[in-house]
Amino acid sequence: MAAEMALSHRAPREVLSEAELEEVAHRKPPTKPSLRGCLRKTRCSGSAAKSLLFRFLPFVRWLPRYPVKDWLLGDIVSGFSVGIMHLPQGLAYALLAGLPPVTGLYSSFYPVFLYFFFGTSRHNSRSSQRGPGAHLGLYLFSGPFAVISVMIGSLTDSLVPSENFLESVNGSNATVNEELRDAARVELVATITVLTGIFQVALGLLQFGFVVTYLSDPLVRGYTTAASVHVLVSQLKNVFGVSQGEHSGPLSLFVTIIDLCKKLPDTNVGTLVTSIIAMVAILIVKELNHKFAAKLPMPIPIELITIIISTGISYGVNLNDKFGISVVGNIPSGLKPPVAPNISYFGQVVGNAFAIAVVGYAICISLGKIFALKHGYKVDSNQELIALGLCNFLGGFFQCFAISCSMSRSLVQESTGGNSQVAGVIASLVILVTILKIGELFRDLPKAILAAIIIVNLKGMFKQFSDLSTLWKSNQVDLLVWIVTFIATLLLNLDIGLAASVAFGLLTVIFRTQLPHYSILGRISDTDVYRDVVEYEMAQEVPGVKIFRSSSTIYFANVELYAEALKQKSGIDVDHLIEKKKKALRKLKKQQKKLEKEKAKRKKPWSNDARSPSLPQSAEDGPGLAVIELSAGESSVPSEPTLHSLGLPQPSFYAVILDFSPVSFVDTVSIKILKNIFRDFHEIEVDVFIASCSVSVLAQLERGNFFSSAITKHSFFPSVHDAVVHIS
Repeated sequence: MAAEMALSHRAPREVLSEAELEEVAHRKPPTKPSLRGCLRKTRCSGSAAKSLLFRFLPFVRWLPRYPVKDWLLGDIVSGFSVGIMHLPQGLAYALLAGLPPVTGLYSSFYPVFLYFFFGTSRHNSRSSQRGPGAHLGLYLFSGPFAVISVMIGSLTDSLVPSENFLESVNGSNATVNEELRDAARVELVATITVLTGIFQVALGLLQFGFVVTYLSDPLVRGYTTAASVHVLVSQLKNVFGVSQGEHSGPLSLFVTIIDLCKKLPDTNVGTLVTSIIAMVAILIVKELNHKFAAKLPMPIPIELITIIISTGISYGVNLNDKFGISVVGNIPSGLKPPVAPNISYFGQVVGNAFAIAVVGYAICISLGKIFALKHGYKVDSNQELIALGLCNFLGGFFQCFAISCSMSRSLVQESTGGNSQVAGVIASLVILVTILKIGELFRDLPKAILAAIIIVNLKGMFKQFSDLSTLWKSNQVDLLVWIVTFIATLLLNLDIGLAASVAFGLLTVIFRTQLPHYSILGRISDTDVYRDVVEYEMAQEVPGVKIFRSSSTIYFANVELYAEALKQKSGIDVDHLIEKKKKALRKLKKQQKKLEKEKAKRKKPWSNDARSPSLPQSAEDGPGLAVIELSAGESSVPSEPTLHSLGLPQPSFYAVILDFSPVSFVDTVSIKILKNIFRDFHEIEVDVFIASCSVSVLAQLERGNFFSSAITKHSFFPSVHDAVVHIS
């Protein structure tokens, strides 16, 4: 209370302009980076090497301090639970990507295992609480993801279509050689995955983690929702048990739907019944898992149970031969040696690989932000980008497809007591055992079961349609971004749709800066606070002063609109008044020449005390033009005639203050227009001042040669109130 009283009775400080403030506060000159300084930063030393090692291999920092007694049991339970989830999802997402099922197992093993080495973890592993020092990798679980899988699937369908592998049988019927097709697709996808990893690592090393900020939350959610529709449509053929051609490119989604509708009469009833039963069972158990999550030690692995039961039934009843239900087929056991990617594909897939890299990272960071807000830890975006990129890059050599992070698996890891990346190692070991010994047992697994697993797991994605009502109430521009992204992705496919969505999102940013809120500020009585006079009843304009504010920064795209809004808000047509002044000056000059001619004709000497008679105002001179009487010694127009002397109306104000508090930068175009603003208002005898200009903007004005003898830093003030007091 005493401090408040002291502040309220504090003596008013002296009003300072920016020029005076720089002298008093001793503003430092801007520092320029030197070559020696840059070389010093890049110099190799023991501490620098250690820091680099900890950055790229974070496990070296936290693993030696891993509290085995406190965390190991939780990590084992969590890893086993997530590993069980990985098995059916890996098989299903491989089907979604148009690849053999075993590649889904590879993609569930290698990246998860590699993430142990490259993924971030908490700084202080000895802490038993999840403090702010923790990082993103603590809860996020990498692996196959539906949206990424369908993006890859659209590529395999377009670049390696089944039609290229048709072989004639008995000279008439043609069948697809699936072995050759799958080998070609695996080679293509491995190349895409390596290239995706290269993009992600490069962006991470260049500190380009901020690139994902161009993918706003409404854009990402609209995109993933549309991608979920693509996923759903792609699996309907396995639900209905019909053979369908592969379509890619713009409008391919609708072509696929039309093709499917034409083939509905050929539906395999057994496949459809199998799909429906599996979907109902999985949905019911998942709802029970959610409802009784607090009471269950771990979620019921209904997907794995469904796969085991359906595989057993399929094997015992021979569903493939008796009912024509399509099954997964042969799943080779064991690991394969690494294979170099086919670089001849790079030119064809470079754009798609970049899109997959950005989308995969955006999904990962979006999920990371959810957990970061929930548990109060930091998201190291660049390190996570590098970790994800290395997992993809190295995984591509082992026939993996690109991975991201999964919300469902991450939630399971969190809820089952996972504490570190050790849980990921346990999960990868579960998958490894499956690859080596158990995988071949799933050869009779119906594809309809995998389709059911994929479709049920889209439930969370389809819940994002509820964003529409929320965004309608909160921000309709974000709603427009969501809708345009959704429609563009449906119409143009996943790759072109993403590019169009990002372009539209950036356009909305430009439009928002082009159409900011302009206001005239007034002072709240007995305070030094200034607010919009339209929005605040107690805000009163300072007599003779117009305080103008824009809610956005000013740059080439909106600075002319800024100048027009300033002139409009000032309540006077500045350009028209300047034109009238110029016209009056021209007439005055013409009048003076007429006087000089008459004087020459009379050839009478003028005395110092004599004055020339005033000329009557003629109709051609126009209204409002005053005749300035000249003394005997004058032979020209006065140097600076005023509006009053010219008979023109004067503005109701004598000063304009530009509130620059929202201005974060200026460019050459905005500097030029600002100079014009100073010039134009000076022409109508109004002084212009700038208030609350940041030091960085001041530096940009200096570099842009804004200041001159006519415009000095004495026209700049640290606050609006300082400028008002100075003018008053």
